[in-house]
Amino acid sequence: MARAIMLQGTSSNVGKSVLAAALCRIFYRSGFRVAPFKSQNMALNSGATPDGGEMGRAQLVQAYAAGVEPRVEMNPVLLKPTAHARSQVILLGRPVGNVGAREYHGSFNQELWRYVEEAYAVLDKEFEVIVIEGAGSPAEVNLKAREIANMRVAKMARAPVLLVADIDRGGALAAIVGTLELLDEDERELVAGLIINKFRGDVALLQPALEFLERKTGKPVLGVIPFLTHGLPEEDSVALEQVVNRPTAPDEVEIVVIKLPCIANFTDFDALQREQGVNLRYVEDKNDLGNPDLIIIPGSKNTIGDLLWLRQRGLEEAVKGLASRGTPVVGICGGYQMLGLEIADPGHVETDHDGIDGMGLLPVRTIFQPTKATNLVRGRVTGTGPFLGPLQGLEVKGYEIHMGSSSLAEGRPAFKITKRGNTPVDIDDGAQSSDGLVWGTYIHGIWDNDAFRHRILAVLRARRGFVDRVGSLKFAADLERRFDALAAAVARHLDLKRLAAIMGLERPLAGEGFGS
Repeated sequence: MARAIMLQGTSSNVGKSVLAAALCRIFYRSGFRVAPFKSQNMALNSGATPDGGEMGRAQLVQAYAAGVEPRVEMNPVLLKPTAHARSQVILLGRPVGNVGAREYHGSFNQELWRYVEEAYAVLDKEFEVIVIEGAGSPAEVNLKAREIANMRVAKMARAPVLLVADIDRGGALAAIVGTLELLDEDERELVAGLIINKFRGDVALLQPALEFLERKTGKPVLGVIPFLTHGLPEEDSVALEQVVNRPTAPDEVEIVVIKLPCIANFTDFDALQREQGVNLRYVEDKNDLGNPDLIIIPGSKNTIGDLLWLRQRGLEEAVKGLASRGTPVVGICGGYQMLGLEIADPGHVETDHDGIDGMGLLPVRTIFQPTKATNLVRGRVTGTGPFLGPLQGLEVKGYEIHMGSSSLAEGRPAFKITKRGNTPVDIDDGAQSSDGLVWGTYIHGIWDNDAFRHRILAVLRARRGFVDRVGSLKFAADLERRFDALAAAVARHLDLKRLAAIMGLERPLAGEGFGS
């Protein structure tokens, strides 16, 4: 039976996911077999497991931090918002339908509870430690009686709870006291400690407030975690609301990502954002497009709706205008579908529209289907032109998550999928324009491939007349370093001895001995 610890928040976006990743790495570096768990997650950033299931990006990241392969039991229920207050429900890695908020919280989620219990039981048998993340706040009195993500999970897992508050947004003390006040007595007893997160300033000045909290609540403060720039893949689009675009320096390549209303898997662009000499901007207004070196249309959970949004805001016309003047355009997944000739939805899988004309920049027709492709994939580049031509034959890897099937009307594909999971396949993927300046693919994570990314950036630099330089970022290794650095930073500000005692661990936890 595993020892568990659960992180719950006084609200959403207090930093639970990042702290859970840090704890996973601390336990992993301390020699424990550790797994993350979040019973119910709501996010548009997701990924594929080795066996072809879909799960939340946060739990994928936490699994990597824990040094284990991600599996759907770590996130048995994933809600992916679509439109009109509805979400697609992913159960143990597979879509099982679209429901509205009232239906979900009324009865639907109660039917999912047994799957939550079964998923946790699987992990409980195989791991020594489980780091559990809650969802939202445990004190939402209108939902608390029927929730399947917070105190009900803590009771099931016999997990002590650490209550996390974001002090950067203000009102952290009131949020902690108020949250505890709204919990039932047996729920308050499960709270074993408090964490103040995202602190800026001198901790000595905060000390009287910490002493007050401990007197008022009877709960120990286990740590005050500073505001950390962690650089880990984000869980959902809330993070984009905090992104501030900066001016592009004269020696930088400028890449613009269209910030769609239902943007999905924008973690696809983390590697590009980390490259030196690159300024990546998110744009939702045609007047902010400027004259970039590359435009990317990302994935979407509402492809037709987001294409109509592009059209209504004049962004489609602006992007097509730049493309006609030679600006390269790339579409990933939903963005790839938008770049085509037509998107058909005869079964109303996504919207009430039967179909819609695409942007017409790629010779592709897409039809939505009720089945969903979720696979880790390997393949190679087959396209031509200034970008893909020099990379022909290069092996790439990534993952697929899409509802539609696209077919080429003419021309050649951009990639060849050679393996889905562990199964060899021979499947064409993507498309390109006749001049090779516009291309698209279903492969998420394509930019994480170092050689591929470095070559594309080299072409963009050459088009600007910049002196070529070999890209130095090794994305996977860089992510490992960030996990260790994050864990070390959290460990320095967290009472690990007290945490180990709360959990009843027999071995001490690693502190600053890694991540340097």
